[in-house]
Amino acid sequence: MTSKDNAMALLPPDYKKTGKWEDELNSSRRLSALDASRVLGTPQEKRFDDITRIASLVCNAPVAAVNFIGVDRQFLKAEIGLGVRETDLDISICKHALAEDRTLVVENLAQDDRFNTNPLVTAAPAFRFYAGALLKTAKGEVLGTVCVLDTIARPGGLTHEQTEILALLARQVILMLEVDKGDRDVAANVNALARTEARFDAIVNFVDQMIWSTTPTGHHDYYNQRWYEFTGLPEGAADGNGWSGMLHPDDKDMAKARWRQSLDTGEPYQIEYRLRHHTGEFRWVLGRAQCVKDEQGHIIRWYGTCTDIHQTRQAMDLNALLSRELSHRIKNIFAIISSLISLSSRQKPEIKSFADEIRSRIAALGRAHEFVRPHSEDSRPEVQATTLHGMLANLFEAYPAYQRGLILVSGDDVLTDDKGATPLALLFHELVTNAIKYGALANESGKVAIAIAVSENETSIIWKETGGPEIAVPPSTAGFGTRLVEISIVNQLNGRLSREWKPDGLIVTVDIPNTSLSREP
Repeated sequence: MTSKDNAMALLPPDYKKTGKWEDELNSSRRLSALDASRVLGTPQEKRFDDITRIASLVCNAPVAAVNFIGVDRQFLKAEIGLGVRETDLDISICKHALAEDRTLVVENLAQDDRFNTNPLVTAAPAFRFYAGALLKTAKGEVLGTVCVLDTIARPGGLTHEQTEILALLARQVILMLEVDKGDRDVAANVNALARTEARFDAIVNFVDQMIWSTTPTGHHDYYNQRWYEFTGLPEGAADGNGWSGMLHPDDKDMAKARWRQSLDTGEPYQIEYRLRHHTGEFRWVLGRAQCVKDEQGHIIRWYGTCTDIHQTRQAMDLNALLSRELSHRIKNIFAIISSLISLSSRQKPEIKSFADEIRSRIAALGRAHEFVRPHSEDSRPEVQATTLHGMLANLFEAYPAYQRGLILVSGDDVLTDDKGATPLALLFHELVTNAIKYGALANESGKVAIAIAVSENETSIIWKETGGPEIAVPPSTAGFGTRLVEISIVNQLNGRLSREWKPDGLIVTVDIPNTSLSREP
């Protein structure tokens, strides 16, 4: 039977000594610190055994221990002379150290009211002397003690040197616990970093984009797998400034200048250029980059993407080519018609005045066509800054109703250029065409009034038809032209468009931000 068993067998049923230690036992801060040490229940370790051996030798004591005080037990991480790894808290002598602020020394346990009925004192092993140096954390939480015990009382306790060495051993135990926690934290951080890197790699290599990153100075030091698959380069070959060697010669200077501007200003980087594919051909890509800044506003990293837009760019170029060819042929038709009219007027001088008027209207239709046909950035007409009134006059000049005063434009005027002119021309071309076919301009008595009101931030345009055929039932479906107009106003100009079908004519209200009408502020 062990000393613990002997002591517990002799424990009186009502035995329990209380004291100030109980106030500290269940302290949430102390228990949190004890949990953080992760020492309870761990196996023996030589380094802790060495602590008890030194304590025993220095203090000339047959029993020594490194123990930790839990909520309901005393755990002995290392011990000499006891033969147990834990005891019930009820018979713990070390628990009283929780209320101390320095090494607890009891010269004669049998003469101390706190311990004179403890089974470890009254029965075998019949301890008489105890000294326990506190295992105190940097924040002051007592986790347990490094203690020595003897079966012989020691009047005068320990020497000064023995007391100091015991305290140093206790501090060494706390240091070892902190090192263990640091090692666990490092291992946890390493594992967490590995998991984070694995997730990062999975994400950036899953997306169908080339992803890259640079230092604040623009030194490229990371590319995802998609980059190497696209370019066919070996890993690391494009680091630093090596990426520029992959650009098409005609795009290199422009791309590098734009990148330098972003590095100097912190502005987002966006550009289309041709990048050499692993097949050897150059493919169009969209390059984008955004910087990340610290709390002081300093750039700490650039993150960018390259998106393969080659097929999209080819389709756009083809559409632009077809659009230009179609426009060219339509303009040729206008020219042919104008030539036929001129030829007829020469053969019949009496219709020359009428023919000149017709030719003028056909020429106006040709100019309007440049506004209303689809455009790419390259094919868009070079429109000098003008006013909305001027643009409408240029557009309506082709229609006899305008010459006869049946289309009236009134109200404020506002600056516009190619940014706003093309979508607006498309809108009014559609409205006037429909008005001639079905609305107010389909008879001799109808009129169209266009009222423009410009506020600080917005321009409102109201198209109002009167005097046309009575509208009994509004149209149930919208044609392609109507849908195209809505797309132009809403998507291109960020505006709003509404229609109201009155019995005496259509009313269309358009509200457009002033910033959408012109590139000029």
